[in-house]
Amino acid sequence: MGLMRVLLMSVVLVIVGRGEGQLVENFYSSTCPNVEAMVKQVVSMKFIQTNNTIPATLRLFFHDCFIEGCDASIIIASATNDAEKDALENLSLAGDGYDTVIKAKEAVEAACPGIVSCADILAIAARDVVVLARGPLFSVELGRRDGLISNKSQVQDNIPEPTFNLTQLTTLFARKNLSQFDMIALSGAHSIGFSHCSCFTNRLYPFVDPSLNYSYADELKETCKNTIKGPEPVVFMDPKTPGTLDNVYYQNLVAGKGLFTSDEVLYTDPETQPTVKDFARSPGYFNDAFAAAMKKLGRVGVKTGNQGEIRRDCTVFNDPGIS
Repeated sequence: MGLMRVLLMSVVLVIVGRGEGQLVENFYSSTCPNVEAMVKQVVSMKFIQTNNTIPATLRLFFHDCFIEGCDASIIIASATNDAEKDALENLSLAGDGYDTVIKAKEAVEAACPGIVSCADILAIAARDVVVLARGPLFSVELGRRDGLISNKSQVQDNIPEPTFNLTQLTTLFARKNLSQFDMIALSGAHSIGFSHCSCFTNRLYPFVDPSLNYSYADELKETCKNTIKGPEPVVFMDPKTPGTLDNVYYQNLVAGKGLFTSDEVLYTDPETQPTVKDFARSPGYFNDAFAAAMKKLGRVGVKTGNQGEIRRDCTVFNDPGIS
């Protein structure tokens, strides 16, 4: 009887291990086998129209996962402006990211109605833009369902600020089951895209942050000097290879050319400096770490099984009574 109990328990553990909470790479193999190809086609076409598709989509994925989990709740549009996308921290998210997912959903919905979640489409699109930016190729785990909550009050304490120190960064990422190493790797996404001056002028005035390269600081001052008089200027977050997701970001940190406090602290703090140096030296090491961290990010707070829903339209809940 003892052996039978052990065998029975083993079977139970296997069943639990394969339960609803797991994501799998071939989730739609029988229900929508061409979903990744369809999303890739839309992402590629969108990229041809504007290269801002890359940073916009990648940043949208990060913000979505960090608020309510990777459930596409950030795409919900609210008539009363109280959804996640309406929060101050998300107002700078470019419309190209939203547009990419919405168009991809329309294409997928035409072929496989009611099957693929907006959350999974966003995860696939995020991987595809990484590849378009000449970053690492990695497989995407699927099976997410779309969330039923989107409230801007949940945003503020879940999105890292450009002024964060290492403790604040590490603590926030740990709450999402992401390690400090994951955090350093995911920060490499700052090798693409741009930022408004207001996000980093605290490092320029009234005094230049001593960790900032002085020549670089002079360039930033020149760019941002007319902020008060006209539209706020923007600068590339990576001054060397702004269109490529690569380890040059970490080389910039070593040279004192991290744009944000939250960037440069990764090098100036002795706790994380060795990892930054390792990434700066080895593009392969960074690529592997970034790909692994992206897969972990994609598991944050996912809804699976009977949780959530499969939205027909990524911008609204299926039940109009949900807000």
